[in-house]
Amino acid sequence: HSSSGCHISKGGTVLSRRNYRLASDTDKPKVTGIVNEKLLSDYLHHVFPASSKPGPASAAYRKTLTFQDLGAHLEKLLAEDNVTEDSRDQIEGCLGPSTVVLDHSSGFEGLLFVDDDLLGVIGHSNFSSIRATTCVYKGKWVYEVLISSQGLMQIGWCTLNCRFNQEEGVGDTPDSYAYDGNRVRKWNVTTTNYGKSWAAGDIVSCLIDLDEGTITFCLNGQSLGVAFSNIKTGPGVAYFPAISLSFKESVAFNFGSRYLPLQSPPTTDLIKANRLLGYLKTVLSTYIDTQEEKLVERDSGVWQIQGDPTILVTLAHIFNHFAPLMCKVYLVEDVLMNFLLSILEGGGSVEEHPLIQQLLDLFWLLMEDHEVSECLKQLMMSLLRAYRFSPIIPDLGFQIHYLRLTTAILRHEKSRKYLITFDVLRSVVFFYIKTPLRVKEAGLEELIPTTWWPTRFDKEGKDERDTREETPEERLRRRAYERGCHRLKKRIEVVEELQVQILRLMLNNKDKGTGEASRYIFLNKFRKFLQENASNRGNPTVLCPPEYMVCFIHRLITAIRSYWDEGKRKSPGSISSEDAYVPPQLFYNGKVDYFDLQRLGGLLSHLKKTPSGAVAMGGALARPSWLSSPTLGRANRFLSTAAVSLMTPRRPLAPPEKVKVRTLAVEQRTEEDIEGSHGNDGLLLGRPFEEPDQPITEKSLLEILDGVVMMYNLSVHQQLGKMVVVSDDVHEYAVALKDTDEKIARCPSRRPDILEELQKTQKVFAEKLNHLSRRLAWINATIYSKEKMLDVYWLLQVCIRTIEHADSTGSLFTFMPEFYLNVAMNSYSALKNYFSPSNCMEELPGYEDTLAQLAAILAKHFADPRIVGTDIKDSLMQALASYVCYPQSLRAVERIPEEQRMAMMRNLLAPYEQRPWAQTNWILVRLWRGCGFGYRYTRLPHLLKTKPEDANLPSLQKPCPSLLLQRHMAELLSQDKDMAASFLNSVLNQLNWAFSEFIGMIQEIQQAAEWPERNFVDTRQLKVCATCFDLSVSLLRVLEMTITLVPEIFLDWTRPSAELLLRRLAQLLNQVLNRVTAERNLFDRVVNLRLPGLESVDHYPILVAVTGILVRILVDSDKQGISRAASVLLSDPCFQLRSIQYLLGEGDARAASADRKHFSLHTYTDYISTEEEQKVEQMLTFLTEESKQAAASTAPTSEDDLCPICYAHSISAIFKPCSHKSCKACINQHLMNNKDCFFCKATITGVDDYTKPASS
Repeated sequence: HSSSGCHISKGGTVLSRRNYRLASDTDKPKVTGIVNEKLLSDYLHHVFPASSKPGPASAAYRKTLTFQDLGAHLEKLLAEDNVTEDSRDQIEGCLGPSTVVLDHSSGFEGLLFVDDDLLGVIGHSNFSSIRATTCVYKGKWVYEVLISSQGLMQIGWCTLNCRFNQEEGVGDTPDSYAYDGNRVRKWNVTTTNYGKSWAAGDIVSCLIDLDEGTITFCLNGQSLGVAFSNIKTGPGVAYFPAISLSFKESVAFNFGSRYLPLQSPPTTDLIKANRLLGYLKTVLSTYIDTQEEKLVERDSGVWQIQGDPTILVTLAHIFNHFAPLMCKVYLVEDVLMNFLLSILEGGGSVEEHPLIQQLLDLFWLLMEDHEVSECLKQLMMSLLRAYRFSPIIPDLGFQIHYLRLTTAILRHEKSRKYLITFDVLRSVVFFYIKTPLRVKEAGLEELIPTTWWPTRFDKEGKDERDTREETPEERLRRRAYERGCHRLKKRIEVVEELQVQILRLMLNNKDKGTGEASRYIFLNKFRKFLQENASNRGNPTVLCPPEYMVCFIHRLITAIRSYWDEGKRKSPGSISSEDAYVPPQLFYNGKVDYFDLQRLGGLLSHLKKTPSGAVAMGGALARPSWLSSPTLGRANRFLSTAAVSLMTPRRPLAPPEKVKVRTLAVEQRTEEDIEGSHGNDGLLLGRPFEEPDQPITEKSLLEILDGVVMMYNLSVHQQLGKMVVVSDDVHEYAVALKDTDEKIARCPSRRPDILEELQKTQKVFAEKLNHLSRRLAWINATIYSKEKMLDVYWLLQVCIRTIEHADSTGSLFTFMPEFYLNVAMNSYSALKNYFSPSNCMEELPGYEDTLAQLAAILAKHFADPRIVGTDIKDSLMQALASYVCYPQSLRAVERIPEEQRMAMMRNLLAPYEQRPWAQTNWILVRLWRGCGFGYRYTRLPHLLKTKPEDANLPSLQKPCPSLLLQRHMAELLSQDKDMAASFLNSVLNQLNWAFSEFIGMIQEIQQAAEWPERNFVDTRQLKVCATCFDLSVSLLRVLEMTITLVPEIFLDWTRPSAELLLRRLAQLLNQVLNRVTAERNLFDRVVNLRLPGLESVDHYPILVAVTGILVRILVDSDKQGISRAASVLLSDPCFQLRSIQYLLGEGDARAASADRKHFSLHTYTDYISTEEEQKVEQMLTFLTEESKQAAASTAPTSEDDLCPICYAHSISAIFKPCSHKSCKACINQHLMNNKDCFFCKATITGVDDYTKPASS
């Protein structure tokens, strides 16, 4: 023993306390051979002083202490502490187990999730209730509840005979009493106002006084007054703590609180633990000087475990009693955590406090493994809880304090590895910085003494960014506010820096001394964390709240990038994090688990079956060098069955059915599986030929990066969007305040009453703005700061590069998970819309190129046949549609290579059947908007007075037509005649459909609106109706665009379908005109109802679009074109001249004399130029002339000679083989979509001209 005793150095033999204790007495002197008896006795008395009981205490009378007696001595000292526990058997008035928890076996109703410690609870059904295990029947009692979400809850007391259900909870039955700070009421069957409203993070104390018969509640230690008096008491009545909460609400109980607690604190244990801690501190600060034979005091900060057996045996004795106590959560929090925190009190960096490392070594050395793990687990939970619930004070002192201790503990390798295996999900809390709910308590008023908010708005209600017009005092205020924001940001950065340090410790991949490096343990946990959050079929208790995710993702990005660039410095061949991307092999080699997330080509199970997928996987993996490597057997376990069966075997493989797709559970992956070793690519197995053969970075970082992208998609993006509301609120209040100021300025002096009201309002708005602007400063610092913006921008670039690499692998592209495309689109929109006011997107480095790359991705993949999911296709199309609404991004689309632009336009011009055409049609309209007739408007004339909900919407941008893309469209349509014909045929079909739907719907709406009740109009129906109208208008605009760019499609009759298309066009235009312009018609009546939801339905947009087409073919064409167009238009049986007169307000005199204002293009001078007006007048004169001549020249035909289908034209065609007849227009249009005869369903093989034989 002596030898082993002397050599205990830091990494030496680990002796558990058992070895020490069991040394027999005869061995003892050998162990203590170094220290003589007197010195040892002095030392032990110094460490374990006898209590200060009166009596001979001088050294002379002291009994000599040796290790043999130490055990008994210690027992005796500790026995003095056995205070008569306030054991609850002696305090009467209380029944139940001494440790109070929630009764999860019988005392609940509804579905709840109760935490492992039986103190926290989350509601998981409509309204659920639970009570505690202990009840009280006399005396005064209290318990506390920590509110962690501010929804609907009723907290209080109930008796055993209260029966709760999903509707009725605590406070809804005669013998239960509750306080509800959500609705600020108290409940006992009936309800009245009571108390204050609570917020997450508040503590509610529930006090019951059974002697007086009263119940009182406190919020954060302040009494809210007696809530109920004269409560029922007496024999057989006992009250349980109880709570009811609604779905997703959560609280934590504390039954051992600071007042008269329901659970007594473990007094004896506490005194014991503190006493033992005192002994421990003495050992740490005493040094035995054997030469001088005396004890020396020294600073405990420099103490180290050395091989001195005297000290170790002493410590073993202390730990003999201390270790079991350290498994109790109460003691860990009260004694151990406070001791460790006090070591760090002094300030200075965490590295300057080696004592914590030494102590942790000591713990692992002298405590049983199960004790250390329990102790560390409790310590971590206590730290998490303390971090999460400590209030925010100006310098964030609490947060920093707890994070520093966490860092110190995680610096200890063995403890770190144990804690990482413990739970990633819980540790995410450490990366969250909560937003203070009450600005005052957080000291934001001192930090940001001056508040500021925008005061100038342009007519659209956007902030004016023009700082030139500020008054000097406004400028002073703004600058002071910005300085305050900067101060706040600096403080928050301190916390963020600590959080990144914690993550860097968890991602350490060099600590292989004690088994697997931390990073790989973390990776496996992290993947599991993602899985639980991605397939949220699990219970919501495992879901990470989105506000935690946002903070977590930023810290992760910082940590990954710092490790990435460190690696780059070590191996100069690899890529820097600036150019990071995720290589495509990750998506198909099965090494990274994507759970069952959608891939671009569908689900993985489906992809494995497709021949191209299997061949691709086989092909990518059929690499001789790799196949002959010894890792083949290992690799096979990863490959999907399909790939293995198709691989070109260089040696006989086992029959494919036996190959398990995923034998290696994600949990057990080791470093080698991830990083690979020579001859084995680890995660990057099976590099496709298109990928450059150069190292990227450590492969584990790639997997974390992939997880980060997934996290952004899971909940970060929505959360970023949610937090924008604060700046929107500031904006709305600022507008309202400005409005109020103006009203005060205009208020007549004779109305002091109005003035007083206005000043009250002004005060309320100003206070609210003071509060909000400080809150906004906090949110801008924690969520929308410049650094965070760069993080999101980096993610956008990572996604773009990843998509480009995957795209080059051909059919393997289908294996890429959908979320990459989603994140590319979403992160762009977040940068553009969420970060905008405080940080401008144009300032980002390489912004133009990124825009162009993203444009190329959208243009290429919106019609990519490899992508099957309808949702992702729609998103791509929507993204492209909003991309062409903004001048900057539209220019980016124009900058992509020409062949890609042409391909994009070709995809946009594909026929409109079998695809979501509304989006692509809208894209074409945007490219045209600003060029058409009367089409330079941003908002419709009759809506100018109303305020738009959101001026940033794509549809409210100023027109920015793209002449370049119009030119491409013209080229494509004029060269490819078949494509042009099928495209236009489909546009006309859809127009026919959209407009007929619209008319049908307004008939229903009109009928419903004229019922006496006037409440039958369903809002959804109104919305669909408005959409049909907008579609009709935009289809008309696309026709106008086509006819302007490529008039020959309609007017050059050498083209096979030109005449037919022109006839159909004329027919549709006449229909639309007649429907919209008929006097006192349906359209007028519905427009005049001005129903909410139908705002966009008006005469102007649709009539101007039709006029544009008519002017183009009847005025701006060559002579031949004009005459063709006129004859076709006039020969259409629906043509009415008065519809055209209506456009200029020249209807019948009768109608004009009515008191109603008449529609006329003349009134829209801002919208229609004089040149355009003249053209319309010219057209009207021309048509008036033509129609007179036409009326004179047509001879009446008999009924029999008319086409039996349309009764508009004479019969002019006869079909083969069945010899039925119709006019040419009818049969040609029919044959574009169908090959059967109208009458007999025979398949038509040909059509001949038919002229009526002369009558005999």
